[in-house]
Amino acid sequence: MNSVRPGLIETDIHASGGQPDRAARLGAMTPMGRAGRPEEIAEAIVWLLSDAASYTTGAILDVAGGR
Repeated sequence: MNSVRPGLIETDIHASGGQPDRAARLGAMTPMGRAGRPEEIAEAIVWLLSDAASYTTGAILDVAGGR
């Protein structure tokens, strides 16, 4: 079994928590200099589901911009 561990991602959850600028503000402090996009998490999942990851097992894939 594999898993994806997302970091700070640009989603509506930040606005629902009363901080609509949270992802942009905190994302600027990551090594990549930005928050992630939901599509980037989806692409990691698609890769893990593909034959390209057929020999990958027990992995936790950090998709977190270096944070």
